[in-house]
Amino acid sequence: MPHAVTLIPGDGTGPEIAEATCRVLEATGIQFSWDVQPAGVETLAKQGTVLPEEVIESIKRTRVGIKGPITTPVGKGQRSANVTLRKRLDLYANLRPAKTYQGLRSRYENIDLVIVRENTEDLYAGIEFQRNTPEYEELLEFIGRTTGHRIDPDSAMSVKYISVAATRRIVKFAFEYARANKRRKVTAVHKANIMRLSDGLFLSTAHEVAREYPDIQYEDRIVDNMCMQLVQKPELYDVLVLPNLYGDIISDLSAGLIGGLGVAPGANIGSDYAVFEPVHGSAPKYAGQNKVNPMAMMFSGVMMLRHLEEREAAHRLEQALMQVLAEGKSVTYDLKPRPDDPTAVGTSQVADAVIERLHNM
Repeated sequence: MPHAVTLIPGDGTGPEIAEATCRVLEATGIQFSWDVQPAGVETLAKQGTVLPEEVIESIKRTRVGIKGPITTPVGKGQRSANVTLRKRLDLYANLRPAKTYQGLRSRYENIDLVIVRENTEDLYAGIEFQRNTPEYEELLEFIGRTTGHRIDPDSAMSVKYISVAATRRIVKFAFEYARANKRRKVTAVHKANIMRLSDGLFLSTAHEVAREYPDIQYEDRIVDNMCMQLVQKPELYDVLVLPNLYGDIISDLSAGLIGGLGVAPGANIGSDYAVFEPVHGSAPKYAGQNKVNPMAMMFSGVMMLRHLEEREAAHRLEQALMQVLAEGKSVTYDLKPRPDDPTAVGTSQVADAVIERLHNM
């Protein structure tokens, strides 16, 4: 039976890389029944939202989705489609591997990190208060009365919250992933030295969970020190588990270690549903030019195949991608030694090269 999968092409360059990714996934020999669902700035103009309700309902039916990048209009009052998707489907774990491959231009070798980011809480929960509103005035009065801290009323405010339940399940996810994938160590990343209550709760809960996994090494790091450690000696780290904001930042830093966002895949996983996506944005200025690198979404497809328990197909697709990267011939401009290299190929041609490798295996 074909795997029913919700396909969200996205906007900007999303449809191009989604089309290329679907082609290579189908070339593995695995059959898919794609439920294509529009989302992004075009649906905002037509339906007043970047994420129509039909998208949510589709993923609830198929239980698995793969999506291209979606643009979030800046300063327009529209909540991020990605954040909404994660909240509505309780996709609490954001999984972002960072692995070096031969042919990638990087200052590092033999990096194999996995970022496990909590997806539902922290500053990204979207609880904000606009200045000059009755709700904000009430909040300022409450803070002043209970803490003695007087906040400038000409401000806006975001609420950071971290719970025991969400922390426990994301740390358990990290340890279970480490155990299932034979990883050696889990590092909890925090700022508990300053945010003693919120990050302090994250850290103390992580310590409690770690005691349930004596077979896996555990440690913790303060987030700013973690950034320095990853730049200086990334080989010391394996699986990192972090609150939402730090996870977003560290995962982009880790992508920089391996050669950029163009090869950085991601997955958002919950108890019932999973959505796979590239880490990078929609790059609307390149839309329709057959220019951008589709490999991040293709590597996300590898992750999706593993989630669907199509492990042999996942291995073959990863090997095909590795071969194309190592050869360095049929790759986009960002993977060439110079971005103006005339031998760079387009999005569709990368898919052609990967499919050729798959057919020759």
